[in-house]
Amino acid sequence: MAKGGYGGMGGMNMNNLMKQAQKMQKQMADMQKELEEKRFEITSGGGAVKITITGSKTVEKIEISEDVVDPDDIEMLEDLILTAVNEAIRTVDEATASSMGKISGMSGIPGLF
Repeated sequence: MAKGGYGGMGGMNMNNLMKQAQKMQKQMADMQKELEEKRFEITSGGGAVKITITGSKTVEKIEISEDVVDPDDIEMLEDLILTAVNEAIRTVDEATASSMGKISGMSGIPGLF
């Protein structure tokens, strides 16, 4: 058996491996907390609708420009809001994946986080 008794681990012992895993787990928890407290502002319709969302995907605010409030075209306003909310969620997902990927070294795997 290889020196250290863990063949194939390149001499790394289990204690060091556990310490690295704990360090990574703490970094990920800290990053997650930081992301949850972060605010993202996303607009649609050239700024007609603005969404403020947290990193935990809580929509905090929706601002609608008076210019797009047309009682005869509610569908357009609904589409603008829907687009802004979906873009806000996508932005948070990308920020989470990017941040967590930096810690884990696996940022190139889509949908991992």
